[in-house]
Amino acid sequence: MNLLPYILLAFILLILYTGFFVVKQQSAAIVERFGRFLSIRQSGLHFKIPFVDKISGRISLRIMQLDVIVETKTKDDVFVKLKVSVQYKVVQEKVYDAYYKLDFPQDQITSYVFDVVRAVVPKMKLDDVFEKKDEVANAVKGELNDAMTNYGYDIIKALVTDIDPDAEVKAAMNRINAAERKKVAAQYDGDAERIFIVEKAKAEAESKRLQGQGIADQRREIARGLEESVDVLNNVGINSQEASALIVVTQHYDTLQSIGGETNSNLILLPNSPQAGSEMLNNMVASFTASNQIGEAMKEQNLKTKEKKKKKD
Repeated sequence: MNLLPYILLAFILLILYTGFFVVKQQSAAIVERFGRFLSIRQSGLHFKIPFVDKISGRISLRIMQLDVIVETKTKDDVFVKLKVSVQYKVVQEKVYDAYYKLDFPQDQITSYVFDVVRAVVPKMKLDDVFEKKDEVANAVKGELNDAMTNYGYDIIKALVTDIDPDAEVKAAMNRINAAERKKVAAQYDGDAERIFIVEKAKAEAESKRLQGQGIADQRREIARGLEESVDVLNNVGINSQEASALIVVTQHYDTLQSIGGETNSNLILLPNSPQAGSEMLNNMVASFTASNQIGEAMKEQNLKTKEKKKKKD
C-alpha cells in the first residue's frame, strides 16, 4: 500500500493550518522571520511561511482606559486622593513603535500621571482642586501626549473622576455644608415671614382705605339728603336755621323710636320730657341764628379791612 499520497495530503493540510491566520478587526499582528521583524498585518486573512515566519504578537487598536489613584497633599496641607482616568490607543501607523519601543505602556502612563498630579495639586488649595480639576486633567493629558507620542500611543482623554479628601476633612466639610444649608433655609424663612407681614399690612391698609371711602361716601349721601330736606323746607317758607334745627330734632326722635323698638334696650336719652323737643328746637334755632349773625359780622369786618388797605395804597 502506497502511503505517499496520504503523507503529502497531511503535509499540505499542516501547511494550510499553520500558514493561514486571521487578524481581527481593530487589531494588528506583528510577523517576524527568524526572529527579525518582517511585517505588520492588519485585519483580515493572511498567510505566513510555516516554521519560518511566526506571529510575534498582537496589538489592539481600540481605545483603552487606565484608572490611576494618586495620593498627594494640597497647598493648605490636606491629604487627598485623586482618581485619574486616562483613555489612550495605539496609533495605527505606529504599531511598530508601540510594540518594540515600549514593553509595559500602563506602567509608563501611571508614572507620568503620578508625576504630573504631584507637581500640580500641591500648588492648589483644596477648594481649588475641586473647582479646577479640569486644569489638572489637561496638565496630565498634555504631559502624556508629549511623552507617549514617541512610543506610538495617542492620549484621547484624561479625566479627574474622583477627589477624596482625608476623612476628618470630609467630615468637617459636611458640617460646613449642613450649616450653610441651615443658614440658607433660615434666610428663606425670614424672607417669607417679611413678605407675609408686608402683604398683611398692605391688606389692612387697603381695608382701612376702602372703609374710609365707604364712610366718606355715606357722609356725602347724608349731606346730600340734608341739603334736599333743607331745600324742601325752604320752599314752604321755613328759613335755613329753622329747617336745620327741625331736621336735627326729627333725627333725634327717629333715634328714640329705633331704640325703643328693641326689646332688650336699657338706654335712656336725655332730655326725654314732653317739653324737651320744643326747647331743643328753640335752642337750635337761636344757636344757628347767632352763628349766622357772627359769620355775617366777620365778613363785614373783613371787607372794611380790605377797603382801608386799598385806600392806603
